Amino acid sequence: MNAIVSPRRRGACPGLTAPMQTGDGLLVRLLSSTTIGLDAAAALCAAARRHGNGIIEITARGSIQIRGLTAASAPAFADTVAALRIDAGDGVPILTDPLAGLEPHQTIDAHGLAAALRQRLAASSFAAMLGPKVSVVIDAGTDLHLDAVRADIRLRACSAGWHVGLGGDAASATPIGVVAPADAAESVARLLETMAQHGPQARAHDLIRRHGPDVFRAVVAERLIDTAGPAPRPRSEPIGTHPLRDERLGLGIGLAFGHADADAFESLIEAARRAGVLGLRTAPGRALLIIGVTSETAPALAARAENLGFITQRDDPRRNVVACAGAPICASAEIPARALAPQISSAAAGLLDGSLTVHLSGCPKGCAHPGTAALTIVGKPNGCGLVADGCARDQPAATTAAAAVTSALERIAREVARVGRPGETSADTLRRLGGAHLAEIFGAIRHG
Repeated sequence: MNAIVSPRRRGACPGLTAPMQTGDGLLVRLLSSTTIGLDAAAALCAAARRHGNGIIEITARGSIQIRGLTAASAPAFADTVAALRIDAGDGVPILTDPLAGLEPHQTIDAHGLAAALRQRLAASSFAAMLGPKVSVVIDAGTDLHLDAVRADIRLRACSAGWHVGLGGDAASATPIGVVAPADAAESVARLLETMAQHGPQARAHDLIRRHGPDVFRAVVAERLIDTAGPAPRPRSEPIGTHPLRDERLGLGIGLAFGHADADAFESLIEAARRAGVLGLRTAPGRALLIIGVTSETAPALAARAENLGFITQRDDPRRNVVACAGAPICASAEIPARALAPQISSAAAGLLDGSLTVHLSGCPKGCAHPGTAALTIVGKPNGCGLVADGCARDQPAATTAAAAVTSALERIAREVARVGRPGETSADTLRRLGGAHLAEIFGAIRHG
């Protein structure tokens, strides 16, 4: 593989052949939607240690990130991944649901559609003109669906074919209609080409806001099937066991704050090998699926994963804390967000009942959690700012020293416990308390 050794500009997506410079070296991202065999997974861990700093991350969208590469080691790492035949997913990101092709009674082929679309884009002249953040979701309708994942174009399997939505997650995307399976790849290509014609900064939701959905419907009108859209689904939950079509199971575990070191991964892989596991897949929500366990081997493997620091329980409070890499790993960060995360999850454990998210962001860009959160702690040159029911880009209501942020969250957790009403969630109590009161509890410096 011919890897590009010069780092890609910040704001783009760090692909295998186009690394991104960060505070701890170059970062590459792999979007592998198919099963990675255990031998290949172990070799990937060894390569992460040999060519990088041994830190392996799984992102909110289920991508694998390898950190700490250099201009000299990045090409060698890319060659290793190519030799292992791990799909890096370079090009337009195309996400398929983690259990695609594995669940019982599944008939629609999400991976086949993704492969056909990649082939169509590789032969096109417009793909290179698309913005680096443009993405496609192909959801085969499994229990581990992708309704919460935002994308420019999203396809969901339905009885008549593929339902098409644009510019958002399942709840916010604009519905376009349904296309037959045979027309799906060409329809998505036409929609992407329409975006490319509006320039490299064009995104589906922006174009719809400015021009309306007809700018997209017109290019696929003859392929649309007149039928009702699919119904909403319960939230997807990767942690736990999931039935597969061969009477085996997929065991879902989480990465605490989205990262682990290569040593922990290798120990997990060795335990999986002893359990007769087939391989690994990633899942949105910073999760890993161990494919091919049995009802007899799953408990022991989950216990081993727990001992290694992975998340195996759905109510683990660490799942409610989202943290970016932070300083000094990220050059833009003002605070060590990832190092603070374990302290925050422990200090605020009583607050973390599953109803809310606490977002630790090293800077106002909010890379780890671009949307709103009940509580956002954002790094500032003078400490940590608090944003209630907002995002890292918003003006903080109060600021405190980085060394005091854990005790500040403890005070908020105690206040929620003190004034919480029967049957009320932590999120409900925080909303009732209001941002001004939370700012008083949190900050030595009050704003506004």
